[in-house]
Amino acid sequence: MTQIATSMTRSREDPANTFSGYPMLLVLLAVIAVLVMGIFAGIPPAGSSKLAKILFVLQIFGSGFVALMVAIGFYMIQPNQGAVITLFGEYRGTDRKEGLRWRWPWMGRNKVSVRAHNIHSERVKINDLRGNPVDIACNVVWRVQDTAQAVFDVDDYREFVNIQIEAGLRTVGARHPYDDMSEDDQTTLRGSADVINSELQAELNERLAVAGIVVDEAGLTHLAYAQEIAGAMLRRQQAEAIIAARTKIVMGAVSMVEDALTKLGQDGVVELDDERRAAMVSNLMVVLCGDREAQPVVNAGTLYQ
Repeated sequence: MTQIATSMTRSREDPANTFSGYPMLLVLLAVIAVLVMGIFAGIPPAGSSKLAKILFVLQIFGSGFVALMVAIGFYMIQPNQGAVITLFGEYRGTDRKEGLRWRWPWMGRNKVSVRAHNIHSERVKINDLRGNPVDIACNVVWRVQDTAQAVFDVDDYREFVNIQIEAGLRTVGARHPYDDMSEDDQTTLRGSADVINSELQAELNERLAVAGIVVDEAGLTHLAYAQEIAGAMLRRQQAEAIIAARTKIVMGAVSMVEDALTKLGQDGVVELDDERRAAMVSNLMVVLCGDREAQPVVNAGTLYQ
């Protein structure tokens, strides 16, 4: 991408030398007034000389031609809009002044919106860092920063933006795994939204710089495993959730049994040897870690019967 950007000559936006349209509007009205007065009040009499008739015709056609040239030069610029001015294909600057404007009739103009544009990309299937197929989509807010680059350095800057958004999304999505499967996975597509969004914005800004376009915001709007592996990945996530819950239950039960044995020993409630201590630990762990409610058995004899 960098080689492509450096191998071509970049355009640069410059201010255009255009004029306010309001003074030229007065000129147009004055020319039209002269034309109308010449038609209705300047008709030569029947006996006028041939030279007077020729001058009259030249006056009418001259006034009409001037009025036409002045009228062709008008154009309007709305807020957050620019007009790229060219002279026989040569770039002569960009006019960003709002209101009624005027340029010479033989100069071309191409209006470019510099407002913020919002694009929601289509869902694309990519492979994450581990090769798992993932469906992903994003939302991008972009705007034209340099009108000269947008018009002259790329063929169609809107289509260019759409293609580069998909390419940047594939690039960023392939750098990271979908989910953390090991301790080395510090950045994931699912769990590191801020990091992924920042990387996507930086990637798109680098790709779109050649077209004079800047990305103000970029973020993922859809992220899921592809349909062919979604079921298997769901079972894996369920298994991980069950293991995590079981681990927490066992650790809590161990802590409770330890506290119970310590409390019984400190208060002198009962003296247990190693064998009976092990049996109590086993019974308490079964009660605390079991899925079903424990059924107590009442011992009517001694501790050792």
